[in-house]
Amino acid sequence: MILSNTPVIDLHGFDREYASICVKEFIKDNHMMGIKTVLIIHGNGSGVLRKKIQDDLRRNSLVEKYELNMFNSGETIVRLKRK
Repeated sequence: MILSNTPVIDLHGFDREYASICVKEFIKDNHMMGIKTVLIIHGNGSGVLRKKIQDDLRRNSLVEKYELNMFNSGETIVRLKRK
């Protein structure tokens, strides 16, 4: 469940490389603060940005799991590992 206080990063208008860097820092910062769930808004479009971000999440050691938001496929919900 996503609550209004869930940290969000909106990647609209970002290119793949800049989005990748921003998401990595966003994940690291929220993990350090003990946040358990974050939301990444990548939009729908052609799916190129979503694929890049999810490839990065798959390799990120701080990520426990991630999934597309079942109510909005332009968002990915990320569950972070405990500190």
